[in-house]
Amino acid sequence: VQLQASGGGLVQAGGSRRLSCSASGRAFNSYTVAWFRQAPGKEREFVAHIRWDGGSTYYADSVKARFTISMDKAKNTMYLQMNGLKPEDTAIYYCNNWPPNDSWGQGTQVTVSS
Repeated sequence: VQLQASGGGLVQAGGSRRLSCSASGRAFNSYTVAWFRQAPGKEREFVAHIRWDGGSTYYADSVKARFTISMDKAKNTMYLQMNGLKPEDTAIYYCNNWPPNDSWGQGTQVTVSS
């Protein structure tokens, strides 16, 4: 089952954006899920992951203290709150299991203008 990311868009440097990840036909129970991103011309990279109950999180150094991953079990939705956005955060953002499987979905584009 694919996880679908949404909420991307164009934002100015220093601004904020919240991404959402939903799973149709599947609850997040018992899974650790994660955000990844892929910038133009670069490999896909890990951003953050969260345990299904929200009890444990981990961030890449590049986003630590700026991004916050969270889980709303009642809505079966995972979020990525992105603050202090930089042009280098421009990428397609994806959600997937952690560790990731091959089912990546379309992702959502975040573009940060300087």
